[in-house]
This record gives sequence, structure tokens and C-alpha cells, in this order.
Amino acid sequence: MDISLINKIKSSFKIEFNTDPLMVFSPGRINLIGEHVDYNDGLVFPAAIDKGIVLAIQKNIENQCTAIANDFEESFHFQLSGLKPLANGGWRNYLIGIVSELQKMGCKLTPFKIIFGGNVPSGAGLSSSAALENAVVFGLNELFDLQLSKKQMILISQKAEHDYVGVKCGIMDQYASMFGEENHFHLLDTRSLKSKAFHIDLRGFDLILINSNVQHNLSDSTYNKRRTLCENVSRSLQKEALRDVSVKELETIKHTISKEDYQKVLYVVEEIERAKKAAEVINKNDIVELGKLLFETHKGLSEQYEVSCEELDFLVDLAKKSTAVLGARMMGGGFGGCIINIIKKIAADDFLEQTKKAYKNKFGYDCTVIKVKLSNGTQLINE
Repeated sequence: MDISLINKIKSSFKIEFNTDPLMVFSPGRINLIGEHVDYNDGLVFPAAIDKGIVLAIQKNIENQCTAIANDFEESFHFQLSGLKPLANGGWRNYLIGIVSELQKMGCKLTPFKIIFGGNVPSGAGLSSSAALENAVVFGLNELFDLQLSKKQMILISQKAEHDYVGVKCGIMDQYASMFGEENHFHLLDTRSLKSKAFHIDLRGFDLILINSNVQHNLSDSTYNKRRTLCENVSRSLQKEALRDVSVKELETIKHTISKEDYQKVLYVVEEIERAKKAAEVINKNDIVELGKLLFETHKGLSEQYEVSCEELDFLVDLAKKSTAVLGARMMGGGFGGCIINIIKKIAADDFLEQTKKAYKNKFGYDCTVIKVKLSNGTQLINE
């Protein structure tokens, strides 16, 4: 956790409201492999990171709620009754979506006040949205002693994103942010929500993100269309989800859908198998083979699922040509954001400098290197 960020948010709260707050940290996440399969009940390999959202919260004696987004210098005042999604509401819809879902469950809330800020770049594919959702629901749970389990909280976060933000996301982001463990990835079964923690021995290698600085907005993208396609194909095969479908079964309906749509659902089925292979190679500590799987995933995301973009493909192509990089792929919903790289420590600085120069020459603006550590999940900040 960033102590300076914590102090900044706490200080802002005390200046604004003249009282001490309850403090919460909720991390962003990375995902090693298993992309776009969580809404297909597949297996994913995420971890929480040491960058995220810091939230200060306390009860309000006034007859309204007040929320301040410190980074945007924006404030929002609202009543607890009659909540509806706001047109172009941005971060406000994440907040009122959580409140609305809690009220539907019968949770008793009174007016409250919040200030939050973060160090996860928005739109970078590190799930700043899930970090915010989890911070809010966790903070309200503590403040009003709602006695919710972590599992209940992540399902509330997911529902808020579905109904108030308009993104039909899977559960991976909320799970990783809430349940993360320091220095561990989790192999998560997104159907059962059971997971197994894996410590990956990366001696001699670094996990480094490179942000393309192309921002994506999933609710404005084709993300939801991808999910609808997957669900339609599953139904046509009388299966609960693509997780239950084999390549052989897919071939039986190949003639009923377009070539492009067939490749998309084929990618999902293949990616679920890649996540299983990743668990096997991690158990063997075969980092070289793990890197190959990352490159395979990016190829599938770019050429089959079609959620990459020119900038992400350029960065992965540079990684492929370098002997310093064992594997790389785009990460997150797509259409922008970051790539994740497994890079040899001794060659990392040279590779990153060359990459930044090549990217600036190609596109006229900078990419950004982000170094992260694996973190514990959403938690109270005890001072």
C-alpha cells in the first residue's frame, strides 16, 4: 500500500468533514492467463496488486450522502431513496449501484460520507472499477456492521456493475481484488468460486506491465456483444456455459454461425484449456513454457476474439522479437490498457527502454512501465 496515498485521502477527509474516517484499501488486479473466460464459467489465474483504491468513510449527520472523488476533484450528493443509474455517471454509478444492491438485500443504511482516490490507472485493464466497487461495499459493511461475507460482497459488486454501469462482467476482477493473497496467484474456478493459491517462483524474472495508454471503456465497447455470443452458442448446444463445451462439440454447430463468431467461441474453449495447462507448468516451475502460453493467449485474443488493438499488438510483437521476454499478452477487457510481460531481470531495463522509444516513434506518445507486487485483498487500514 502507498502510505502517501493513504495519508492524502485521510487528510482530505479530515479537512473536508472535520472527523476521523474508517479507512479501506482495495487493490486492482492482474491476470496471468484465462482472459475473457470468467463469464463463461472458466478457469482464471488472477492476483491482487499493491496498487488500488484508498477510501475514507464515516456516517453523516446531514440528511444526504456525500462522495468526493479526490483524483477528479468531483463531488456527488445524493439521497438513499429512489436511486437510478445516471446518464454519463462515471464513478457515481459504481457507488450508487452498490448502495442500491445493499438496499435490495434489506441492509439498513443511513447517510454517509466518502472520499476516495487511487493509484491504478483508469482504463488500463487493472480493474480500478472492481477495486472501487469492493472498497465501497467493504467500507459500508464495516461502517454499518452489515455482517456480509466476502463472497456476498463481490456478488454485490458484480451486480452493481451489471445493472448500474452496463458492463456484463464476470466475477474474476471482484474476486481477485477481495480475496488476493500477498505473493500468490489464485487459480479460480469462476463457477464454484473455489480457488487454489499458487506461489510462482520467478527468480531471475520480473512480471512487468506496459500500459499502452490507450483507454478503453467497456460499456461502450463490444465486450457485452462477446458475452451475448458466448451465451447464445452455449444455449444452442444445450450447455450451461462454454466451459462445458469441447472443440468437437463446437464443430457440430460450425455451419450455423459466421466464421468470425466460430473463432471467437473457439478461442474461449481453447483459453480455458490453456489456464489448466498453466497450472501444470507452474507446478513444475516451468517459466519458459508459461511464457509460451501467454503468447498463445495474445494471438487468440487478437486474431480470434478480436479484442486487441494496434498498440497492444505492437507491444507484444516487440516482446516476441526480444530474447529478454519469455511471454507477453494483452490483459483485461481489451481495446487498450496493458500488456503483461515475463522478462529476464538482467535484461529488463534495456528491453523496456528500447520498447518505450519504439512505441513513441510509432504512435507519437508514450507507453508507461508499471511495476507491481502481489498484494492481499480488500482490507481495513489499521494505523
